[in-house]
Amino acid sequence: MSPADVLIDCRDAALTFGRGPNAVVAVHGAALRVHAGDRLAIVGPSGSGKSSLLHLLAGLEQPTSGSVTWPGLSGLRDIGLVFQGDSLIPALDIVENTALPLVLNGMSDDRAREAALSALALVGTADLADRLPEEISGGQAQRVAAARVLAQAPRVILADEPTGRLDHATGGRVLDALLTAADETGAALVVTTHDPAVAARLTARCTMHDGRLTSADSTEADAAHSLGEPS
Repeated sequence: MSPADVLIDCRDAALTFGRGPNAVVAVHGAALRVHAGDRLAIVGPSGSGKSSLLHLLAGLEQPTSGSVTWPGLSGLRDIGLVFQGDSLIPALDIVENTALPLVLNGMSDDRAREAALSALALVGTADLADRLPEEISGGQAQRVAAARVLAQAPRVILADEPTGRLDHATGGRVLDALLTAADETGAALVVTTHDPAVAARLTARCTMHDGRLTSADSTEADAAHSLGEPS
């Protein structure tokens, strides 16, 4: 694997919230590389630090120690993050919410709407296009959040528990859409999950427990390169 294929390089990165006796260590010295084409599941229970690690990878948090760099990306706009919680803007309808990042990046309204509708169709929510966020369910909102990222065609897709609030069939459809979009664009896909069935659909897996990235396994012999101390 060429060094040019490394999109995100996380070197012994730690994240601590607060100071002194009240400090909480969310991530302990994580070493992780995300390469072009990776399909990686970060598995662990709620509160294990998965979301904090994903935020480090996305550049939303700065590591307290260690480093996170993006050598193979032209900027953080190359990363699309599917948030775990509700992230839709109440005043915008669903297609406007989905198209908003594209418009902010300079795409015309018509092209952005077309891309947004295509992405909504991928996750089975095109029929919700004209509704407001308050008019859809939490599970539907999660699918829309995934569509908003897919519409941007990022080089790295980071998805934080994207199936956590969905039933099995709907969750499977969202994961199908993420995998399909990643395959079509060549994007790397990193998914946090507590569901072994979701993890099993990705090539490589690592485990998060009490803020520590502890192990990796894979269904392909060469997939283990995604975890480990960078050389």
